[in-house]
Amino acid sequence: MREIGELPGALPAVRSRALAPVRRPGELSRVIPTTDLEAREASAAAAGAAVKRAYVQRMFSDIAPRYDLLNRVLSLGIDRYWRRVALARLGWERHPGGTFLDLCAGTLDVAAALSAQAGFSGHVVGADFAEPMLRAGHAKLRGRAITPVVADALSLPVAANTLAGAIVAFGIRNVADLEACLREVHRALQPGARFVILEFSTPRRALVRSCYHAYFHHVLPRIGGLVSGHRTAYTYLPASVRSFPEGSVLAERMERAGYGDVQWRSLTFGIAAVHVGTKTADGRRETGDGRR
Repeated sequence: MREIGELPGALPAVRSRALAPVRRPGELSRVIPTTDLEAREASAAAAGAAVKRAYVQRMFSDIAPRYDLLNRVLSLGIDRYWRRVALARLGWERHPGGTFLDLCAGTLDVAAALSAQAGFSGHVVGADFAEPMLRAGHAKLRGRAITPVVADALSLPVAANTLAGAIVAFGIRNVADLEACLREVHRALQPGARFVILEFSTPRRALVRSCYHAYFHHVLPRIGGLVSGHRTAYTYLPASVRSFPEGSVLAERMERAGYGDVQWRSLTFGIAAVHVGTKTADGRRETGDGRR
């Protein structure tokens, strides 16, 4: 087995199973035929069925070579702004030399952006269970203090009370067990550290919601399927967003998992939302002022 990354101290080397080489972008231009079984599997995964973990891992491994391109095209570049907003809430400035987690790191966009911040002197661990995604972002590691590790969000290779902060961008709705993931990140955080969640949401205003649904459920799946070569990946996306807890519900679940001072806000007419929770000194619930 091959070592993906090693960070001295509390983070042991994480080993992964050998995988076939990632297909080059040009090799994914052919659309993979979709069977009724695959479509049903994608629908079940989006709803949180037992097949979710295996489907998500396989799907992201398949679309890895075109993932960054699709993000820029399908979001019209707004995803970069959303990530900047989320990073600004992490509070890394309090511990600029600390170890931070980019959870469900994908192609390491967030890890690279954090490590590039002026004044940041710490280390970023980019954890994802789809190894081809980490490989696709390998070029972003150059000159950066980033360690990519193949790891499941429900079982992090991190000692308790270790992380100075954690952030997940558009990945937490893909985990097999949301509550278990929230608890696992909470375990790994140092007291006073923040967990920032950036995720898609459904707009509340009727007009915006109507346009959003038209794009998200009709335009996006067609473009995403053609460019990625994976038909179900971009039908799974809107279905998984529909099944994910809305803003106040997610905030409540964070509080139940032990986070204090939980706050959240909508972004870009409610298309996305950012949530922030803090691990309190004693780990007990300490409710803040909620949404702001």
